[in-house]
Parts: sequence; structure tokens; C-alpha cells
Amino acid sequence: MTDDLFAEPRSSWAFAPGAVLLPDFVGSADPVAQIERVAKVAPFRHFEVPRGGRMSVAITNVGDCGWVSDRRGYRYAAEDPQTGHPWPPLPPEWQALAQGAAAAAGYPAFRPDCCLINRYLPGARMGVHQDRDEPDVSQPIVSVSLGLPATFVWHGAVRSGRGVPVALQHGDVVVFGGESRRGFHAVRPVRAVPGPFSVRYNLTFRRAR
Repeated sequence: MTDDLFAEPRSSWAFAPGAVLLPDFVGSADPVAQIERVAKVAPFRHFEVPRGGRMSVAITNVGDCGWVSDRRGYRYAAEDPQTGHPWPPLPPEWQALAQGAAAAAGYPAFRPDCCLINRYLPGARMGVHQDRDEPDVSQPIVSVSLGLPATFVWHGAVRSGRGVPVALQHGDVVVFGGESRRGFHAVRPVRAVPGPFSVRYNLTFRRAR
């Protein structure tokens, strides 16, 4: 993937009903420095999955609760199981970013109470899954991409098949809700490319309580 592919401005793309790509929505804001400060309080870790093994993506959280995983299953917890302390608060500017993106995608009532932060080193990936641990599915998911490019794959209602690939660059935001709220999706293995970034971060805003 080269910069030439994205020399021209990209347009918003509704790649599924209720699911929208907002290119370069982050603009001049730079959440990366804040992510690094969060990680000093709530370190990144590779969660164990219920069937055994560990995720290739490293995770931490901010907000009123955080997403965690172990042999007991997937769930939200008010405290970081690694430190025993509450998760760091959701930065107001991050909340404003998430709400602005949701409104731009047609979800003006979004009120996130947590943000899952994923760190992808080259080779890390996210398998096909649904975001289904949240009780209020009227609230969308807002996903912010930072750093290395990645390919998000949208499968929708059916887990199998090749899915729709969505190329993501630094500053892009994906929002999905409505009939796509519980759509299956994945992230292909992240690749190192020449440029200023050596890692990919993904901020996933949710209403979890």
C-alpha cells in the first residue's frame, strides 16, 4: 500500500446498511500521545480467550468500565483485573470525537461510556467476531484507526465468506449501528509499511452499561 493510492481525497462510504467509513475524520487531533499516557496507568496486555490461547492484539481500556477476557468468558469490568484499580477516565476530547463521528454517520444520540484500545504490532490481527457483550444495541460502535494502515473486513449477518474489505488509514473512523450493529467483522494481519508509524492503534467506543 502506497501513499499514491490515497493522493486524492476519499469520500464517506456506506459499505453496509447503517455502517459508514468516515475517511480522515480525526483530522489534526492526535490521540496517540494520550494513549501512551493511559498505558502507563493501565498497561497493555494480551488477554486470554475462553478456549485457551492469547490474543495477538494487546488491549487496555478507558472509561466507566473496560472489556476483558479470560477462561471465564468475555465481559465488562469496572476495575482493571491487572491492577485492581478503576480504568482511567475517558478523555473528554475522545468522547467528543466519538460522538461527532456517530452523529456524522446518523447516530446523534450516541453516549459512549468506555473505549477499548487495541494495539496491533505488525502481524497482529483480529478474527471474525461480533460486538455483542453490550446490552443496548441501539447504540452504535465507533472505531477510530491510528498509525499503520489496516484492512477491516465486513462480513455482516453471516460469519463465513470473504466479506467486504475496507482499507483504513491513520485518522479514519468506522461507525456501525442499526441493522449492522451486530454484524460480523475482522481485521487482517497488519503489515509494516514505510512511514512514520510502527504500530496501529484502534479506539473502539461503546455504550457498555
